[in-house]
Amino acid sequence: MDTKKQLDTIRRGTIEIISESELAKKLGKGKPLVVKAGFDPSAPDIHLGHTVLLRKLRHFQDLGHKVVFLIGDFTGMIGDPTGRSEIRKRLTEKEVKENARTYKKQVFKILDEKKTQVVFNSRWLNPMKLSDALELTSHSTVSQLLARDDFSQRYKSGKNISILEFMYPLLQAYDSVELKADVELGGTDQKFNLLLGREIQKDYGQEQQVVIMTPLLVGLDGTQKMSKSFNNHIGIDEKPEEMFGKLMSISDELMLQYYELLTDENLDEVKKLHPMDAKKKLAETIVKQYHGDKQASLARKDFENKFQKKDPFTGLNEEIKIYRNDTFGNHLVEEKICLSKSEYKRLIEQGGIQINGEKIKDSESKPNPDKSYNIKVGKKRFLKWSWHKKS
Repeated sequence: MDTKKQLDTIRRGTIEIISESELAKKLGKGKPLVVKAGFDPSAPDIHLGHTVLLRKLRHFQDLGHKVVFLIGDFTGMIGDPTGRSEIRKRLTEKEVKENARTYKKQVFKILDEKKTQVVFNSRWLNPMKLSDALELTSHSTVSQLLARDDFSQRYKSGKNISILEFMYPLLQAYDSVELKADVELGGTDQKFNLLLGREIQKDYGQEQQVVIMTPLLVGLDGTQKMSKSFNNHIGIDEKPEEMFGKLMSISDELMLQYYELLTDENLDEVKKLHPMDAKKKLAETIVKQYHGDKQASLARKDFENKFQKKDPFTGLNEEIKIYRNDTFGNHLVEEKICLSKSEYKRLIEQGGIQINGEKIKDSESKPNPDKSYNIKVGKKRFLKWSWHKKS
């Protein structure tokens, strides 16, 4: 593929390329580039926010380049200080290794395993001698590191910054030296670290890598970046119907960003669709990527049955049988559908409990023998119950 067409593919969903002229020159050589992206296994699961970079790696694979998926098992024990207002808790070697195993398993839902080189930076950082580490520190200064926004703010506010945190961007930069990276991908929050990689490569006599930055995917809350710590994430291993439902909850404004960063759909065609149709198409497309066509189709039908056709009980095959003549409230608490009787009463006062389509007002209501009940608790909990006399 010629350079212009490659650049068109690479540009999609990127914020900044440093520099595009250097990238064009590298592409023009006609040789596969070494394209690197690093992931510290700080949590056990990959969510859609991580997949923005992974999908860009896949684009490079499809263009015929060599992709290196770098697992920062060594740097993960330090912890990336980017965006942190205080020293973060360090992970143990055991935690990092367990998370890394999960990453390695999940990543091939996006990347082509046969075309992916998976490497761990402990391979070269563990054997590093003290003299090598001191040599590395000579390639940066305290004033340079304090120029980072997060370090600068912490320093000005009198909060501690550990020497170990100062080492993190240097070690990440050194990864590029070891891999002789032509391109490194990262989020916009990684700009300092990525540019430092260019400088360290230059100091070590290598051609500087091109830096490609992608935006941070906004989470379900519509404000903060997607993160497990903000509880606004969608894990790629979540159940298809849960993933579909979460995607349907995003705003119309956020939907277009998700299309651009998480799919290869034509954005001009998407803009012509009715917002509801566009969102269902988005959810089905993303679920299909991680669970396949059949599960994506079933997840869409499940959503439409529950929330659009006003038939929330379709597909509920499990019927809970009760044999004790007690109140609905006591049964719901016993089954842990409601956390307590007080929550049950509060939901009744708010009109939040429906039985066979009718809101109940009496907290002492009981089921009748040999009758089935469709019960809705709150907005998303649907149950089928039947009361039976013991024989």
